[in-house]
Amino acid sequence: MKVDTPLLDKIDSPADLRQMDDADLPQLADELRHETVSAVSVTGGHLGAGLGVVELTLAIHKVFDTPDDKLIWDVGHQCYPHKILTGRRDRIRTLRQGGGLSGFTKRAESEYDPFGAAHSSTSISAGLGMAVARDLSGSDNNVVCVIGDGAMSAGMAYEAMNNAGAMDSRLIVILNDNDMSIAPPVGAMSAYLARLLSGGTYRHIRNWAKQLAKRLPKSWERRAARAEEYTRSFWSGGTLFEELGFYYVGPIDGHNFDHLLPVLRNVKDAQEGPILVHVVTQKGKGYAPAEESDDKYHGVARFDVVTGTQEKAKPNAPSYTKVFANALCKLAEKDDRIVAVTAAMPGGTGLDVFGDANPDRCFDVGIAEQHGVTFAAGLATQGYKPFAAIYSTFLQRAYDQVVHDVAIQGLPVRFAIDRAGLVGADGPTHAGAFDVAYLACLPGFVVMAAADEAELVRMVATAAAIDDRPSAFRYPRGEGVGVEMPEHPEPLEIGKGRIVREGSAVALLSFGARLQECLTAADKLAAQGLPTTVADARFAKPLDGELIAQLARDHEVLITIEEGSVGGFGSHVLKLLADEALLESGLKVRSMVLPDVFIDQDKPAAMYAQARLDADSIVARVFSALGRDQAAETGERA
Repeated sequence: MKVDTPLLDKIDSPADLRQMDDADLPQLADELRHETVSAVSVTGGHLGAGLGVVELTLAIHKVFDTPDDKLIWDVGHQCYPHKILTGRRDRIRTLRQGGGLSGFTKRAESEYDPFGAAHSSTSISAGLGMAVARDLSGSDNNVVCVIGDGAMSAGMAYEAMNNAGAMDSRLIVILNDNDMSIAPPVGAMSAYLARLLSGGTYRHIRNWAKQLAKRLPKSWERRAARAEEYTRSFWSGGTLFEELGFYYVGPIDGHNFDHLLPVLRNVKDAQEGPILVHVVTQKGKGYAPAEESDDKYHGVARFDVVTGTQEKAKPNAPSYTKVFANALCKLAEKDDRIVAVTAAMPGGTGLDVFGDANPDRCFDVGIAEQHGVTFAAGLATQGYKPFAAIYSTFLQRAYDQVVHDVAIQGLPVRFAIDRAGLVGADGPTHAGAFDVAYLACLPGFVVMAAADEAELVRMVATAAAIDDRPSAFRYPRGEGVGVEMPEHPEPLEIGKGRIVREGSAVALLSFGARLQECLTAADKLAAQGLPTTVADARFAKPLDGELIAQLARDHEVLITIEEGSVGGFGSHVLKLLADEALLESGLKVRSMVLPDVFIDQDKPAAMYAQARLDADSIVARVFSALGRDQAAETGERA
C-alpha cells in the first residue's frame, strides 16, 4: 500500500508552500501543528502562542513573497511554525539550546527574520522604517507586521501607528487577537464584510468618493469622510485604528483559510496607506492540554506529548522569585502602605502571589514599563511604598522614567530586579547585564544585589525601610542555594558589606550571586597555598569604603566579581581605590565582569563558564594577576 508523503516534508521554503493548492492547507496546518508540539516537547519553550498562529503563518507565507516581502513577528515567541517553514525544520529540536536556534526571531539566523525581537511592541516601528526605506529606494515589496493584542497595551505600538498614519506609507499590520476578546463575534457576516471592505472594488469606490469630496467645500469633505468612517466602523469596528490613520479590516477567523486567504490577497494588492487586519485566534489551538490550561501553555518545560505533563525537577531550594514574593507578602501584612507594580508579568515576577493576598494593592499595568515606573513614582509621592517588580532587561525600556520621574525627585520607589545576570534558554535578549551600570550612576540611588535567598529577604526588608530615596535590589533567575532563611529579617545597614571567609593573600569581593563560585574558588586557591578572603559587598551604591580599604591594605590581590557589564560595581570600586590612593601600594586589582559580547542561549553554567565568571576562571585570574603559572604549580602540587 502506497503511503503519501506528508505535505510538510515537501516544504523546504515558503516558495514550495506557494506552489500548493489552497485545499491542501488544512492538512498542512495539522502537520505543522503536530511538528511544533513534537519539537517543543523536546526543547521546552513558548508553545501556546505558536499553536495559535499556525493557520495565520501558513496564510501569510502562502500569499506574500517572503523573504522579499518582509514579515515581522512582534516579540517573536510565536515564530516556531515560521521557523519550520523557512528552512530551519532540520534544526527545530535545537530551539533554545546551546549552539541551536534562538527562541525568537534573529536576523543572523535567517533571511526570513528581517528584524530580531524578544521584547514586545517593536514590530510596527521597525516595519514602518522598512516601508519608508522601500519607498526611498523605489522598491515595491510589502511589509507585514504581526502584533498580539497584549503587545498593543504598550505605548510604543500606538506611537508607531500614529506616525504610520500620518506618513501614509503602505504598511500591513495584522493584529493577532488571542486573549483580550476585544472583537465582536466572528462569523460568516464579519468574514463577508472583511472580504468586501478589503476588496479592490470597495477601495476604488472609496477613493473615487474621496476625490469627489475634495472638490466640495471643506466642511462637506469632512462630513463625507466621517460618514464613510462611521458607517464602516458600525459594521466592522476599528474606530480607534481609523482615527490613527489605518484602514481597518476585520475581525476575521484566524483559523479559517476561507476567511484568511481572500483578505490577505486583497490587502496585498492594496496600494494606499497603512492597513490593519484584525485576526482572532485561539492560543494553544489544536493541542488539548494547551487549550485547557489557564496560560494556554505559554511557556513550558519539556513535556509528554500524549498527556501534556511537563518535566519538573524537584528543586533543592525555593526560587529567588518565590522568596521575593513571600518576603513582600509578609511585610505587607504589617504595613498596608506596601503596594506592588508589575508590567504584564505577575507570574514571572511572583506578584501573582502578592496579588492573591492583596488584590487591592497589586497593579498590573500591562506591557508598559515606562508608565509602570512613573505610576509607582506617583504612589510614592502620596506616602505609599511601591515595589516595582520588573525584569532587568525590561526595566531598560523605562530608563528615562527612572532618571527623570524617580531619581531626580528622590522618590522612594523600590525596584525588585528579577532575572539579574545570564538567564539560560532565553538568551541575550533577556539577560540582566546592564542594570547595575545604569542605576549605580544615578545620584541618591541605593543599589543592592543578593548573594543568596537569605540575603534577598534582608534586602526586601531594607528596601521597605528606605523612605527617603529610590532603591533597587537584584537577584537571579532560578533556585537559591539552600541557605537557612532568617525568621525575622532585619534591614541591612546601608552601604555595609560583610566578610564571609578570612584569608591573607587574596581577596575576592563579590557583588551578587557569584558568591558561591567565589567560595569554591577560595577553596581551590587555599589548596594551592593562597589563603583567600571572600567578601560579599551587598551594595554597589553606596560602596562600603571601609571594607574595600581593608581588603586593599591586607591583601596582595583584590578581585571584584559581578554578574553585570563593565561600568558597574567593579568600576565604582576602581574609582574609589584611585580616589583614596589605595592603588599606590602595588596592590594588584582585577575586575571580573560579563564580557563585551552578547552571549547566546545555553545552560546557565555553560554561559557563565563562557563568560569566565565561574570558579575556575576566578582562580585563573588570581594566578594571572600574580604573574604565576597556574598549570605548572598545579602539576608540582600533584
